[in-house]
Amino acid sequence: MKALQRIGAVVAKELRQLMRDRLTFGMIVGIPIMQLLLFGYAINMDVRNLATGVADLSGTAASRQFLMDGFHTQVLEIRYQVKSIKALEQLMREGKISVGVYIPPDFERRLQQPDRAAAQLLIDGSDTVVQGAVAQLARISTGSISPPLYRPGTFETRTYYNPERRSPVNTVPGLIGVILTMTMILFTAVAIVRERERGNLELLINTPIRTSELMLAKILPYIFIGLIQVTLILVVGDLLFRVPIRGALLNIYTVALVFIVANLALGLMISTVAQSQFQAMQLTFFILLPSILLSGFMFPFDGMPLPAQWIAEVLPMTHFMRLIRGVVLRGASLPELAGELAILGVFILFALSFAIKRFQKRLD
Repeated sequence: MKALQRIGAVVAKELRQLMRDRLTFGMIVGIPIMQLLLFGYAINMDVRNLATGVADLSGTAASRQFLMDGFHTQVLEIRYQVKSIKALEQLMREGKISVGVYIPPDFERRLQQPDRAAAQLLIDGSDTVVQGAVAQLARISTGSISPPLYRPGTFETRTYYNPERRSPVNTVPGLIGVILTMTMILFTAVAIVRERERGNLELLINTPIRTSELMLAKILPYIFIGLIQVTLILVVGDLLFRVPIRGALLNIYTVALVFIVANLALGLMISTVAQSQFQAMQLTFFILLPSILLSGFMFPFDGMPLPAQWIAEVLPMTHFMRLIRGVVLRGASLPELAGELAILGVFILFALSFAIKRFQKRLD
């Protein structure tokens, strides 16, 4: 009986401690709700509303009806109207579209010739999920045209960057973002907290080092660690999975460097909020899960609901996925991806400013 009383007393103490730890209590409630919302609402296995560019050189009623038949499937969403197939390829290279529809000037005549494709579908193969969904549109029906002009093989498909549909080509560059997000945020999230718990913060108080200098000193060693991780992933991906590297290595490391600094700045933000290393790890997991699910690493970004896309745009990994796949798989240059780099730069300034403002060089 006394044993049960002692156990009950400890249990009551643990419950009171959990109730007082607002962050831990929030994680207990927040993580299940977040997973339920992400998997039940934000994650959509049905590919919808893919960014699409159209080059309709025919401009006839038949071509317009043909496009309407295709876009009524809700798989494609017209974002750009251009005048040539090269313009479509440039938009795809820059990551602005996932699909291009090219209709030649002699579209109507081609429809009458059973041995020729009447139009072309240009597919960004750097995302195998998108590639598989769009390939089905090659059998699009034009039955609403009068007279009916539908026949199999109306579309000729051209897959760019990964015509073999090999999953590692899509996965390995994305894994750079996942690994860097997990390690860089976790390393720095516990940085200030660890100093406080070990008593080292007292030594730092008695030094002339400034807050900004301390923050910079905390992240510099991990920048080199992050670059080493990037090198390992690229080398192993090339040796084991034959992942092509179409962009310049300097561009790859520049993009990775910006992303590493963004994650380290985010980790410092967490370290100024968390009161213990356990809380820092909890917050890291809280950020890592939506980063993996909403960034486009596992599911097409365009297929997610708008609220999920708004959340994803705040996460550094979303922009890094566009950058790393653009450079590694599509061979895009940095000027072509300047918008995504600028967003990460703004995020870095905000995160570092927030961390420096919250950090107080004192024991409490």
